Amino acid sequence: MSLFSKLFKMFLAVVLMPFVPMMLLLAYYQVHLKDNILETHANLAQMVSASINQHIEDLGWRLAFAQNVEEYLQQKKNPQSILEDALMANPDFLMLAVLSPQGKELYRAGDKQVLSQIESLDLSADVTLSQLAKERRISVSRFEIISGRPISEFIYPMPNGDFLYGILSFFSFLARVQEQRIGSTGHIYIVDQEGQTYASDYLYKPAFDTADLQQAFASKSHLIKKLKTPQEVYVGAYASTPILGAYVAVLQRKSEAYRSIYYTNVILALFLLTIATLSYFGALTFAEQLGKPIEALSHAAKEVSQGNFDEKIDPEIGWGEFKGLINSFNQMTSDLKDYQVLQLEQQVSEMKEQVFRAVAHDLRAPLLGLQGYIYILQSGKVSKEEEKNYLELMSQAARNLSSLLEDVLDVSRVQAGMRTPQKQAVDLRALVQHVVETLAPTAAEKKLSLEVNVPSLHVPADLKLLQRVITNLVSNAIKFTEKGFVRVCANEEEKCYCITVEDSGIGMTAQEVKGLFQKFHQLHPEQPGYGLGLFISRQIIEAHGGTLQASSTPGKGSVFTIQLPKEEK
Repeated sequence: MSLFSKLFKMFLAVVLMPFVPMMLLLAYYQVHLKDNILETHANLAQMVSASINQHIEDLGWRLAFAQNVEEYLQQKKNPQSILEDALMANPDFLMLAVLSPQGKELYRAGDKQVLSQIESLDLSADVTLSQLAKERRISVSRFEIISGRPISEFIYPMPNGDFLYGILSFFSFLARVQEQRIGSTGHIYIVDQEGQTYASDYLYKPAFDTADLQQAFASKSHLIKKLKTPQEVYVGAYASTPILGAYVAVLQRKSEAYRSIYYTNVILALFLLTIATLSYFGALTFAEQLGKPIEALSHAAKEVSQGNFDEKIDPEIGWGEFKGLINSFNQMTSDLKDYQVLQLEQQVSEMKEQVFRAVAHDLRAPLLGLQGYIYILQSGKVSKEEEKNYLELMSQAARNLSSLLEDVLDVSRVQAGMRTPQKQAVDLRALVQHVVETLAPTAAEKKLSLEVNVPSLHVPADLKLLQRVITNLVSNAIKFTEKGFVRVCANEEEKCYCITVEDSGIGMTAQEVKGLFQKFHQLHPEQPGYGLGLFISRQIIEAHGGTLQASSTPGKGSVFTIQLPKEEK
């Protein structure tokens, strides 16, 4: 993941993180807001219930005529006229009747249509009559529908022991109540305990699910949060009434009741979308502004760590403290470059001095020898045999000088990158065999066993350079081995070719192995050589993309291992 992506996600998370608790708070708020709306319905239902209760309590003074009825009964008169007058004075009385203390009907009066539907009353089986006589209170029975009109029965115990029975119509009262609306779809309904809803003919009555209503009445909460109909879903609240088994329900379509919440949700959604969009682009812009200088500094630091002190950062991409940091970084790379130049000049100077000392030391002996031989020959005081020997010695000194100069030139070429391998498929067995045959006489003089275990392999390498490396390793092994063997082996591994030169010579310590491949480094200065062979050998192998390593044990010999990579197909 890029730096920009990390910064962008981090800033976006920081900006949008507060939305999570805010959304939870809004959800919590909306739940309670819905409950508050339904509580308004519950309050209205409670008010209607209180009005019904007040309507029933008004019966106390409306039944004042009961005293006259009682006087007529004591005088053995028919109170029919008093009942009819009471019916005329109270239009919502549909029927009045006088019952004996045993609950049997004595007299009745009322609307003929109503009287025709009600048989002679006999409440002798009603166990509540005796209790009413003791408490001397009005009892209002359950809510019923007669001729499409909502009615309720009431019983009033008179002092003489008889009872005044009546049927009270709630039509006009409920008509006034049902004219009230909540919005355009909210109405007040009277519902019995079975879930049957009363509504006048002019009032639309939705097909409420009676089972849902019964379940709502049985619950502890007075809020109705979901009431299904085939067309809509309603919400509301209910309240119990003084009428036995009757409830006041205030119901409204859910879509209308929660309309303000829905509008609020839409506004909040648009607001949150706007905030999220602004946050996204704000985080994007900020991440770009912050990511560019950091990414530039990171890239430049990587280049500097690899030795590229020419890397510069454009100060214009920075802002605030970043601009000062970029300027400081550019100044640092400039100072490091100057320091590197001074250090390189010092190293070159030291290297030249070291090379000059080493070459001058090695050139002095053969040059002095040549000068001495030339002086002797020029004197003319030597015999033919001595002249021949001197000339042979001069030739050997010249070859030594040529070899030394060739090694010095090879070091310069390899370090300058001018000597690159010309790779081809080299027959490794033939190459090793040629090297061994060339050095066999030297090994035979020391009575060493020169062994070869190389399969037929074709290695991608520069023939001359690889031959020079193997010749150098085998020659060194013979030089530092007094008895035993020198063995050359090779094998093919998964990713490379492995060549080893092993001997049973004098060996080396771990500390000596560490400095083995340094330039002009000689472990045994008394031995002939210039300390360049192993250095050049490693440079050649590394130019091939391989490695040259050494391991050794003092007194038990050494092992030099070459690993050459296979060509990628």
